[in-house]
Parts: sequence; structure tokens; C-alpha cells
Amino acid sequence: MLNSGFLGAQFWDGREPDLEGQSLGPIQADVEMNMTLEEAIQRLKEFEVYQDHFATAFPEDADPIRAENVALSIAAFERTLNTPNSPLDRFLRGDVQAMTDQQVDGMKLFVDAGCVACHNGPALTDSNYYRFELPSSKDEGRFLVTGDEADKFAFRTPTLRNVAVTYPYFNNGSVDNLHDAVNLMGEQMLGQEFSEDENDAIVAFLHALTGEMPAVEIPALP
Repeated sequence: MLNSGFLGAQFWDGREPDLEGQSLGPIQADVEMNMTLEEAIQRLKEFEVYQDHFATAFPEDADPIRAENVALSIAAFERTLNTPNSPLDRFLRGDVQAMTDQQVDGMKLFVDAGCVACHNGPALTDSNYYRFELPSSKDEGRFLVTGDEADKFAFRTPTLRNVAVTYPYFNNGSVDNLHDAVNLMGEQMLGQEFSEDENDAIVAFLHALTGEMPAVEIPALP
């Protein structure tokens, strides 16, 4: 969920347009919380602390603990889960010592090779969809949402913030290291092969995208 508020849509296939839509999914997913929304709402209503918090957050709502407000609340929290102050952020603000020479070389390669055409903006993603077919993946991607044949095996450009610490990679998690991921992207999306030194430099640059983790205080529930 880190930096997900910057994304144009949620999930690899973009099946939810925003965090409000995404936020209720895990509650109902059988591999996650496996509850109906009705069950979740009823459980929240059993806690006085939630009654007070929802009444404060939605003062004009006669029945504040309901699915729409749960979605708004979770999404509002998720939008705070940002990871600022990465070496790249500091470098762009003028701290020329924030990145190593190898990372700067990797940044230049990242731009010159064309990676930046899709990986740009605050989250280093254009949030658009591109065909990317992994041999081991049967996921048809955006097609499952739109039904458009042109969207088969198309996936949303992922954010690259914290990419060095958010492995495995790609929609099916089939690649577990950045060096292989960079080579695969170069071949499939750019039609080029990176030398070992170029690969090392780009990977070093990707490590410069790791920001500060948000501080989250876990509440003690009754």
C-alpha cells in the first residue's frame, strides 16, 4: 500500500479506480479477512471506541458506521502511507551527495534507455497499461476488466518507489531479484540488452528510490 495514493488505479489490472474501491476488497476476500461487509460493519458497531471515532469523523451522518464511510476511512489512512526523502528525493532537492556516482550513472541510463517514458511522476509510474507477457504467467491482465482483446496481458506500470525492498517482481511474483527484473524489462519493453555494468548501475539507482517508512501506531483494541 506504500505510496498507493499516487496511483491512477489500484491492482495490476486496474480493477479498482481508487483506494476507496480497493479498501473494501480485503475484508471480503476469502484469502484475507473472509467476511461479508455486513459482518464487518456489525463487528465495528460492537466497539464503543469505533462508535465515537466514526461519529466524530462523520458528524452529519445518522448512521456513520457503514460501508461507504469505512471505505473513506481506510483510504484516508492509506494515503498517509508514503515514503518520502529517498536518496533520489534528496538529490533532486540539491543534495548532490545523496546519491553515489554509480547511482547517478544508473539514473542517466534509466533516462537515456527510455525507462522514464513509463516510470515518471511522483511515484515513478504513469499508471498506464502495457502488454507484458511472462512465460510463466497465465494472467490476462487488464483484459479481465475491460474485455477488450487489445488489453490482453496488459498490466499497469508499477511504482518504482521502494522497489529494492518490495520483491518479488511482476504480476505473478516470478522474479525475485532486481538484476533479472532489469534485464527482462530491457528485453521486453525496450528491445535492448544491458551490459553487466549498465545493469549494475540501474540497479544501484533503483536502490536510491527507497524512502523513509511511515510511522504507524498500532491501536490497542478492547
